[in-house]
Amino acid sequence: MSSSHTRRDVLRGVGLVAGGMLAGTGFASPAAAEVKPPDQWRLVPQILARIRPPTFPHRIFDITAYGAVGDGRTKNTNSINNAIEDCSRTGGGRVLVPEGTFLTGGIRMRTGVDLHVAAGATLKFSNDPKDFLPLVLVRWEGTLCYNYQAFIYAYQQRDMAITGSGTIDGDAPNGPWPSWGAGSTPELRKMGEDGVPVEQRIMGEGKRMRPNMIQFIDCQNLLFQDVFLRNPAMWTLHPVFCTNVTVRNVHIYSTNSQGDGVDLDSTSYAHVINSRFNTNDDCVVLKSGRDADGRRIGIPTSNVVVERCKFSGRWGGITVGSEMSGGVRNAFCRDCEINAPDFPGRYPIKHALYIKTNKDRGGVIDGIHLRNIKGRNVEREILFVSMYYSGGGSGTHFPQINNVTVDGMTIAGGRKAIHFDGFPESHIRDVTIANSEFTAIVEPNTIRNTDNIVLRNVRINGTPVD
Repeated sequence: MSSSHTRRDVLRGVGLVAGGMLAGTGFASPAAAEVKPPDQWRLVPQILARIRPPTFPHRIFDITAYGAVGDGRTKNTNSINNAIEDCSRTGGGRVLVPEGTFLTGGIRMRTGVDLHVAAGATLKFSNDPKDFLPLVLVRWEGTLCYNYQAFIYAYQQRDMAITGSGTIDGDAPNGPWPSWGAGSTPELRKMGEDGVPVEQRIMGEGKRMRPNMIQFIDCQNLLFQDVFLRNPAMWTLHPVFCTNVTVRNVHIYSTNSQGDGVDLDSTSYAHVINSRFNTNDDCVVLKSGRDADGRRIGIPTSNVVVERCKFSGRWGGITVGSEMSGGVRNAFCRDCEINAPDFPGRYPIKHALYIKTNKDRGGVIDGIHLRNIKGRNVEREILFVSMYYSGGGSGTHFPQINNVTVDGMTIAGGRKAIHFDGFPESHIRDVTIANSEFTAIVEPNTIRNTDNIVLRNVRINGTPVD
């Protein structure tokens, strides 16, 4: 079920092939993936050389010229979408949101458009779920279905950006979204597990499934730069089946439920740099589908570089999973800070590295590398890698976690420094933690079912550990 031919057949059924993700992605074959250089950080310049933000013609499409009114009360959905359509149709350029507060329903991005939210501008989203209809194809916590569109949505487009030093405000705490809870999640999970055709997985009205803030599906050449993203209904920035993604100098405030920051989902060649996260959940997350639905599609997230970011949040700084059934490989994080004193968050990070999976997932995680991470006051285990997420699951699809390295980490405060917990049937393999110091740690390490773990020049509470 993991061959390219099979994945192409699966995606064709929901319209994800033509001009999209599977053409020219550069994914290595399984045989090629096994050949690793001695220092895997040598891959980083090669990855970054492949990530090139899009550029746009010098044409301005001011939404006020299409009738938009920035009074915070007038609903401007048609004006904004008409400006985007004109911009794309005439060869691309910048759709300008000028100073003011512009209320809107769902926005559909198109090829060649830079949606620019200027200084002093706020793009504020409606609290009426009907403003995010008709239903569109989404990936909802790892399972494909038809649901409300994201507040800003794109499907099979390319060369797009969301930029500017203004604010994009989901206003979710003031809408119905917090009361929706888990919605129809169990029903959707069963559909994914049973292989119900995607076109029959109809969520939307009555199902209480929150929309993402920004979700681009099967798109290429994306830039998110300088904007302040706040108050999403759930995950904030969620590229799915995308390639060539840059997230630069973005500030995310997502302290409501399901408040992830950036979720890179079956997405390759992504660069997250100089960004700040204040979240209710994970900060930068690597995902690739859930359980049978994720294995059926089988597209990994790969070739990711995260650097010079600041993380505050309820769960992980760098997180892998739990929806990772399609696999994750070649992810690098360097020069980042956890719970920075000059960037206090609503919640302290629980784990600097958080890899979570279970035997419902399957999939392979191969190559997670952290370097020069500093921080303080981590609430739980600093390095938490576990196959027992949500009780370990009840299936027989044992995941693999291989090739995890940590170098130059300095964290003051945490319950444990190291927690690596594999299954007896599927050990964690090839872990190196080097040149790192952990202080104010209150409990001993946990290392179970983990093979070939090397601790080199590691100190915990001032004592060398090997």
